[in-house]
Amino acid sequence: MKFGPLPVRDARGATLVHGQTLGGHRYRKGHVLEADDIARLEEAGVERVTVALFEEGDVDENTAARRLAEAAAGPGVRTGTEGTGRVNLFAAHAGLAQLDPDAVNRVNAIDEGITIATLNPLDRVDEEQVVATVKIIPFAVSREALARAESAAQEGDGLVAVRPYRPRDIALVQTDLPGLKASVAEKTETVIRQRVEAMGSRLRDTRMVDHDADSLARALDDTIAGGSDLVLIVGASATVDRKDVIPAGISNAGGEIDHYGMPVDPGNLLVLAHIGHVPVLALPGSARSPRPGGNDIVLERILADIPVDGAQIMAMGVGGLMKEIPSRPLPRRTAAPRRPRHSEEDARFACLVLAAGRSRRMGDVNKLLIGVDGKPMARHAIDAALDAGCNPVIVVTGHAADDVQAALGEDVTYVHNPDYAEGLSTSLRAGVTALPENCDGAVVALGDMPRITAEHMRSLMQAHDTDEGHLICVPTWKGKRGNPVLWDRRFFDDMTDLGGDVGAKHLIGTNEDLVIEVPLDDDAIVTDVDSPDALERLAERGARIEK
Repeated sequence: MKFGPLPVRDARGATLVHGQTLGGHRYRKGHVLEADDIARLEEAGVERVTVALFEEGDVDENTAARRLAEAAAGPGVRTGTEGTGRVNLFAAHAGLAQLDPDAVNRVNAIDEGITIATLNPLDRVDEEQVVATVKIIPFAVSREALARAESAAQEGDGLVAVRPYRPRDIALVQTDLPGLKASVAEKTETVIRQRVEAMGSRLRDTRMVDHDADSLARALDDTIAGGSDLVLIVGASATVDRKDVIPAGISNAGGEIDHYGMPVDPGNLLVLAHIGHVPVLALPGSARSPRPGGNDIVLERILADIPVDGAQIMAMGVGGLMKEIPSRPLPRRTAAPRRPRHSEEDARFACLVLAAGRSRRMGDVNKLLIGVDGKPMARHAIDAALDAGCNPVIVVTGHAADDVQAALGEDVTYVHNPDYAEGLSTSLRAGVTALPENCDGAVVALGDMPRITAEHMRSLMQAHDTDEGHLICVPTWKGKRGNPVLWDRRFFDDMTDLGGDVGAKHLIGTNEDLVIEVPLDDDAIVTDVDSPDALERLAERGARIEK
C-alpha cells in the first residue's frame, strides 16, 4: 500500500487517510475519492491530499477484519458488521468466555497492523456482550499476512468461544443459630436466588436447619433425594476448619470434601464438595451480599460444566483480590447492548437536556425560560425528545433550579447539579449518573436550541449501530457539526470523568473512528440562542418571542 500526499488530479479512487474539511465539504476518514469529489476539490483550489493507494496483494481493512473475525469465532460467538477496519465478536448467549491466549498472541505477533483483543479467560459474559474485537490498523494489510493470521486463529477449537450455562435445579440449605435474625436468612435467599436465576438456573428447594452436622446431613439427604442437581449451603457460622460443622455434615451425608478455602478475597472460607454426582458448594458469609466474590467464580464454572478442582482454586490468587472491585467482569461490560436488538425500534435511548447555565450573555434574563412560540425555550428540547420516543428524559438543572423546574413541567425527570458554576462537564456528570442501566445510549441536548425537532433526534437514533461501530452520532449541516449528539452507553463512564466547561467534545476527537456524521437539511443543529442578537435572529425567522 502506498501512503502519502498526492495531487488532487491523480487521486481518483484513492482513500483519504484523515477526516477533514476540504473545499467547504466535510470528508470522513476512509472516504474513497470519486470524480465528483475531485471536481469539487479542484474548484476549491485544493492541490494535494494525503491518501492511501492499494497495491496488488493488499486486502482492505474491512474485508481483512471480517475474515479474521470469522476465523476466530468459535461456538457461542457471532460476528458483527465490519466498519473502519473493526469487527466485534458478540456472545450468542450468556456463559463464560473460553479463549486460547496462545492463539491470540500468535495472531497479534504476525503483523503490527493485525490485532485482536479479548476478555480474560472464563470472564462471565451476557448475551450480546462483546467478547473480542478485531481491528485492522492500516487501511490495508498484505494477503499473505492475513492468511497466516486466519490460520493461527483457526488452530484448536476456536480462538474465542462462549461456554453456555446448563440450567440446574438448585437447593439452598441455610443453618440456624440462636440470635440469627429471620431477615438475614430472607435476604440471603433473595440474593442467592438472583445469582442462580441470572445464570439460567432455578432455586427449587430452600430450607433452614439447625447448625449441627447431623441436621445438615439429613437436609442434604432429603434435598438430593428430591432431585436437586446442585446444593448450596450458607452457614450461620463461618467454616474455619475442615472438621467444622458444615464439612462434617457433608461427610455424614456420604459426601467428599474436594477443597477447603481459596486465595480469593472475599471468598476465603469456601468449601467445594460432592455427594455422589451432585456438586455441593458451601458458601462463605460474604455470599449473603450481592457483591461478587470467589464463590461466584466457582459457581459460574460449575453451571457452565467446567471442571473445578483444588489445584485450579489454589491458582486463583493472582487477580483474587476482589474487595475493591465494584463490579465483575469489568472489561467492555458497558460496551455491549443490554439486550439483543432486532430493529431500531428495539433500541432504548434516554435524553439529557442540559438546563443548568446562568445565561450570562443574555443579560438579566434566564434564556431557558424565554417564551418561544408559546412555551419556554428549554421546553422545545424536552418535547422533541418525548416525541422522538426518548425514555427517560432527564433535565439537568443548576442556576434558578426551582424556577426552571416550575416552568418546564413535571412530565420529565429532574436532576440538580449544585456544581453548575464549574462548567458544562459537571452537568453532564450529574445527568449521566442518573441514566438507567438498561438504555443503549443517550441523546445530549442543549436547552437553548429551540428549533431542534423530534425528527432530528430520530435521525441520530437511526444512525446508531454497535455492529458497524456507529457509537457517537453527530448531526451536520453543510459539513459543520452541531448538536444534539447521541452517545452510546460505552462512553458514560468517560463522561463522568470530564472536567471544565468543554463538555464531551474532546471525546469525539479522540474517538473519530466511532463517529458517524448524520447530514441534516437545516441549520437548527448549529443554531443556539444564547445572546440578545441570537434571540433577535430567531424572531426574524418568524418565532414568537415572549420575555
